[in-house]
Amino acid sequence: MRQSPNCLTPDPWPLVPLPGLYVHVPFCQTKCPYCDFYSIASPDLIPAYLKALEQEARLYRDRFSLFDTLYLGGGTPSLLASEHLTNLTKTLRRHFSFASETEFTLEANPDDISREKLRLWRDLGANRLSLGAQSFNEAELTFLKRRHTAAQTLAALSLIRAAGFENLGLDLIYGLPGQTPDAWLRTLEQALVCAPEHLSCYQLTMAPGTPLSRRAARGQVALPDEEAQRTLFLLTCEFLEDRGYLQYEVANFARGEEYFCRHNLKYWQRLPYLGLGPAAHSFQGGRRWWNHRGLAGYAAALAAGRAPLAGREALTPEQVRLETLYLGFRTREGVDLEVIQSQSGWGPVLSRLQAAGLLCLTNGRVAATPRGLVVADRLPLLFVD
Repeated sequence: MRQSPNCLTPDPWPLVPLPGLYVHVPFCQTKCPYCDFYSIASPDLIPAYLKALEQEARLYRDRFSLFDTLYLGGGTPSLLASEHLTNLTKTLRRHFSFASETEFTLEANPDDISREKLRLWRDLGANRLSLGAQSFNEAELTFLKRRHTAAQTLAALSLIRAAGFENLGLDLIYGLPGQTPDAWLRTLEQALVCAPEHLSCYQLTMAPGTPLSRRAARGQVALPDEEAQRTLFLLTCEFLEDRGYLQYEVANFARGEEYFCRHNLKYWQRLPYLGLGPAAHSFQGGRRWWNHRGLAGYAAALAAGRAPLAGREALTPEQVRLETLYLGFRTREGVDLEVIQSQSGWGPVLSRLQAAGLLCLTNGRVAATPRGLVVADRLPLLFVD
C-alpha cells in the first residue's frame, strides 16, 4: 500500500491509534437465508459500484490521516474479478495513505479460492484472509444454503497455506436447529486441523426480514433454546481455550495477541474508522454516520456530487458511556473501573455481579467472565439509572 514518509509501524495495541478503512463490497453470487448484511446478486453493477466508490473516496481523502488497517468485507469480496479488485485497490492507494505494516484483510468464500486469485491478492497487499467456512457438516451447509462443501473448504485451506498466507481466520456458525454439542465439536476439531490464527464463532440469529426469520415465523424452523445456546457457547470457550486460543471478544478467538484482528479492535475500542460503499458506517470525533443501504441511492447521491449519507449522529456523554460499557463487556479488556464509578449506586451492583461469577475486577478494569459473556449485552443496563 502507499506509504506516508512519516508512517508508524503499528502493533496489535498501537500506542498512537490510527484510523481503519472498511470497504463494503456488496456483491454475492447467492444470498444466504440468515444474512441481513446488504448484498445483491448483480455482478453487472460492479463497474458502476467502482465508479461510485472512487467518487466517495475523493470526498474523504483529506479528512482522515494515515490508515493502518484495511478491511474488504461484504458481500463477497473474493467474488470480484482480478481486474475489478485491482482497480479497487488502485483507487484506495490513489486517495489514501497507509502505514508500512497495514493489516489488509480480505473476506473470501471457499469456492472462490484458486492459486491465481491467491497470488493476485498477495500481490495487491492482502496479508490476512477471513474465510467463510461456517461449518464442516454437509447437512448444516445445506441448511445454511452455502454454495460450498466441506471438501471445498479443506481444499481452499490447503491452497491458502501453500500460497504463503500466515494470518488466516475462519468464520463458523453454531446454534443451528437440532445441532448437538458433539456435532459442533466435530466442526471445531476439523477447523483446527489447519491451525488457523483466528476463529470467529457466531451464534445463528433470526435477523428480521431474512428468509430464515420468515420460516421461523411460519413455524417451519426453530433455533435451540436459551439453555442449549448457553451450553454451546461455553463449550466453545472451553474447547478453544484448552487449545491455546485467547477469547479477546465474545465471538472472536486468536492464537496470540499478534493475531487479534486489529481492524475490528477499532470498533470495540471506539477508535476512528472510515467506511466506504453502500451501507458502510464511519466514526470520527464522537460522530457517527452511515451510507444509503442500496447501491442505487448510494451511486445517485455521489453522481450528484453529494455524500451518500442516510443518517448521522453525535453521541451524548451518556450514550458514549453506555456504548463504552456495551463494547467493553464484550471484550477481553473490559472497561475502566472509572467508567462504572461515574454512575451512582455502582458499588452494590458490581459486588453482586462479581459474587455471581459474571464480572471480575483486575488492575482497575472490569471484564466479563465466560459466564458473563453469555449475557454481555445485558450487563451495561445494570449500570445505568
